[in-house]
Amino acid sequence: MSRCFSLTGTTNWCFRSTFKRSGLRSRITDLEDGTVMHCWVPKTRKDSKPDLLLIHGLGANALWQWGDVVPHFAPYFNVYVPDLVFFGESHTTRPERTESFQAQCLKRLMEVHSVQKFSLVGLSYGGFVGYSMAAQFMEAVERVVICCSGVCMEEKDLTEGVFAVSDLEEAGKILVPRSPGKLRELVAYAFFRPPPLGLIPSCFLSDFIDAMCGEYVEEKRDLIRAIPKDRKLSNIPKLTQPTLIIWGEHDRVFPLELGHRLKRHLGDNAHLTVVKNTGHAFNVEKPKEFIKLLKSFLIDLKPPPGGPVSIRSKLQDALTEGDSKH
Repeated sequence: MSRCFSLTGTTNWCFRSTFKRSGLRSRITDLEDGTVMHCWVPKTRKDSKPDLLLIHGLGANALWQWGDVVPHFAPYFNVYVPDLVFFGESHTTRPERTESFQAQCLKRLMEVHSVQKFSLVGLSYGGFVGYSMAAQFMEAVERVVICCSGVCMEEKDLTEGVFAVSDLEEAGKILVPRSPGKLRELVAYAFFRPPPLGLIPSCFLSDFIDAMCGEYVEEKRDLIRAIPKDRKLSNIPKLTQPTLIIWGEHDRVFPLELGHRLKRHLGDNAHLTVVKNTGHAFNVEKPKEFIKLLKSFLIDLKPPPGGPVSIRSKLQDALTEGDSKH
């Protein structure tokens, strides 16, 4: 029986082309501790531009999650788009599975590329990693965007009915799907208005699963298991950097209450924006609004009030350069 045309492979090729046209190249870095990291980095890093780290979540790879964003920010930033450990071409022989370990790997990766200070955006699981980076390396991380990431969840939330799926093993099977049926469940949870996957042949869905979820399945599920372990709000550090929190109004993966909880935890240093009529994947459902919010915070340096604005001078140079290209 012949396989379906690989829509996933074709889309990957298109996004790779987009990254290359945006001035990025693919690089592999051996951290020399059993960990190898892949990252899209600028072909030519410009000191006149500030640096921006985009951290993906579970599900589709970094190309798919950031493919529509990179072209809008490459004119103004040196953009870095890594594969987290156990995603894409990044992997480790080390036993650690926490977001803290992921954050340390990304920090070392940025140091290899001579990046000392940067802003970051973290999507879903990437938000856990980004938050950990900002907490561990406050002197390096300048501005923070956390997108639909239940950073302020507690282990007890699993038994108190906060989540639509409270069983970690079942959640792992949905978030790292290995069958068309589980992929359909994931899409149903992630979107406010899910695309009609029931009309898509299973072979196309299997093609996506093979490409995105075929490797390091148990390792990825271990990452999910590690998130709530012994997690208490009182132990979650408070960030000092200006922080933008973006959430889908009808998120069923990490309910909106967790966004409000994070805002309360950070206080006046953070700003919460709710994207109406979207779910967990608000960046896919309303990409223009997502990009507009990112530009307002990262380029125009608007909300939240206060906090360091040390990247302003570089941004002014980058804005002038970027505007001259458009």
